[in-house]
Amino acid sequence: MTVEITILGRGRAGRALAEAWGPRAALVDHAARPEGLVLLAVPDQAVPGLAACFPGRCVHLAGSLQVEGVPCAHPLTSFDGRARDWTGTPLAITGAVPDDLRRAFGDLGFAAFDLPAELKPIYHAAAVLTSGHAATLWLGAEALLRAQGVALPGRGLLPLAEATLRNVGELGATGRTGPFARGDEATIARDAAALPDAWRDIFLKLGRMHG
Repeated sequence: MTVEITILGRGRAGRALAEAWGPRAALVDHAARPEGLVLLAVPDQAVPGLAACFPGRCVHLAGSLQVEGVPCAHPLTSFDGRARDWTGTPLAITGAVPDDLRRAFGDLGFAAFDLPAELKPIYHAAAVLTSGHAATLWLGAEALLRAQGVALPGRGLLPLAEATLRNVGELGATGRTGPFARGDEATIARDAAALPDAWRDIFLKLGRMHG
């Protein structure tokens, strides 16, 4: 099969997409200067300089960044370097992404939608809250328990995180459980008092926010 897309960048996103597309895609490093359609799977700060090397024939993956004249296709997922099932995963399209590339993403299960350039920062901030910040909370919660000598058996906090996402996915806001959802002020106060100051502030502020 002829190579349709050259992916510039060997990070987790580039490796995952290259594996998923197989012979349709070639994976090269930042220094390469390939012909044809180039997908820039590189850090945000590298996009403008590299895009200038491929005028009119490149697309970048940076969810928050807007580069004049350079279209963007941002997969709303967390890549780990391997091909996964991305069925139903949103793909934010900004600018004139070539139809062949849109179809290639669609073949992997991504669901494309048009995202205006001026809305990219709020879109990406929401993505960071959902992914990076949520991961920080879960990892921080595990660290708090470890510091007190509590070693959870099995898969630790992950089953709770998975069940929470499932409930919210199925029920929306009513899937939110716990003392803040119940208005259980005695439990909230007792839990907050057990936390270090920095985590107590986060615990209370997040708990009293409603999506």
